[in-house]
Amino acid sequence: MSMKLGYDLTIEQAQKLVMTPELIQAIQILQFNTQELDAYVQEQLLVNPVLEQEQAEPAENGEAMIQEAGGDASAVQIASEKDASASTGDDDFDWKEYIKDRQYDDISYRQWEEQNSEDRENTYERYVTSDITLPEHLMFQLQFATQKKSCRRIGRYIIESLDENGYMTSTVEEIAKVNEVSEEKVLKTLEIIHGFDPIGVGARNLAECLAIQLRQMGELTETFENVLKEHLEDLADNRLGVVARDMGISIQEVQDMSDMIRTLEPKPGRLFASQTDTKYIAPDVIVEKVDGEYTVTVNDSSAPRLMVSSYYQNLLNQAETDDALSKYLSDRFNSALWLIKSIEQRKQTIYNVVNAVVKYQKDFFDKGGKHLKTLTLKDIAEEVGIHESTVSRSVSGKYLQCPRGVFEIKYFFSAGVSKGRGEGISSNSIKEFIKEIVEHEDTKSPYSDQDMVELLKEKDISISRRTVAKYRDELHILSSSKRRRY
Repeated sequence: MSMKLGYDLTIEQAQKLVMTPELIQAIQILQFNTQELDAYVQEQLLVNPVLEQEQAEPAENGEAMIQEAGGDASAVQIASEKDASASTGDDDFDWKEYIKDRQYDDISYRQWEEQNSEDRENTYERYVTSDITLPEHLMFQLQFATQKKSCRRIGRYIIESLDENGYMTSTVEEIAKVNEVSEEKVLKTLEIIHGFDPIGVGARNLAECLAIQLRQMGELTETFENVLKEHLEDLADNRLGVVARDMGISIQEVQDMSDMIRTLEPKPGRLFASQTDTKYIAPDVIVEKVDGEYTVTVNDSSAPRLMVSSYYQNLLNQAETDDALSKYLSDRFNSALWLIKSIEQRKQTIYNVVNAVVKYQKDFFDKGGKHLKTLTLKDIAEEVGIHESTVSRSVSGKYLQCPRGVFEIKYFFSAGVSKGRGEGISSNSIKEFIKEIVEHEDTKSPYSDQDMVELLKEKDISISRRTVAKYRDELHILSSSKRRRY
């Protein structure tokens, strides 16, 4: 048996997606949240000298690359002309002629200018207040509480060893050993700190923290102290009958003690500034109601405005005799315009997606959380005409500000159940109904999970008891036995 070897030329038609670096960059930019996009833009400003970030200037100074004079649409259209050439494999796009034809003015493409002396003045608006931390607050009180150097030294050690909630992380024995003093002296210093503000700071456990606060209020009795030491867990689980029988007091007295404890602060240290930075949410999209209609605006701060440097524009015009410099600048212009296009495309995609979400969830914006409908990525993808993955990237890590508050855009996408006439109701809406049921129940006979199932059926919402328990846990609502009051 012989095999024939040879060479053949064949033509095949195949369809495949090639992920170019530009396409990967566009996908990344769409997925970035506000902070990530700002960090990425700052990085690009460092590596690409052609790029500049537009300063906050009045409209008369032009809109640099984003909107040109004469009504030309945007940098997206500018880059699209370049893409038309790039798609045909023509890498020799003549940027010098293109810029000359567009007649970009130096006002729109001016370099950053140093602010005048008046703008550089030190004004109060340029300063922010410094929040006081718990150790700083306690150290201030310690210097007036005692004149003894040894007590101050022990006090400083105790204060510096407190956790962010105000509890001790070292034992009395450890503190005495490190400071080479007796345990009695440590206890005396600790008693002084127990009198500091906030009340309850310096406690060794939760029971002691609550006892310190009750003592300062004049409410700590011997019985109350014994309840805290022996039955704190029973109080947390609402087993008031067990406490009453064991302590030989009425159940009403135990209920009063439980109510008193719930007014106390279990973590006194959290009232002060944390030593970690506070993170704020910057909404990517703002939804406002104007003349009965909801308008969607993409937050400008979430989409930095970039422009091309006038200096490098002039340099490109002068680089006709230097091929290497001309190619380098052309590549940089290529990269700059693609970045501008990607940011504008991100802005437009987010706008289209959120606009479709707002139209679909209009009842939520008008009437509240109980009217949130079921919504999937596929629904919006079909409405906008994009892929589901693009919708997912558009809403991931991004927030919406509306008259009802600030919400993660993902909040509006949730599964649910059917509710009469084929309509769907979101799981978030069901949680709102459960919350409302608990708020209006008889506290002496709270609704069980099965009772809630029956009440929801009256609203054409059919879910199982297990689902009710799951939603109740997600809302941090206790079970009926723990919600009962005596």
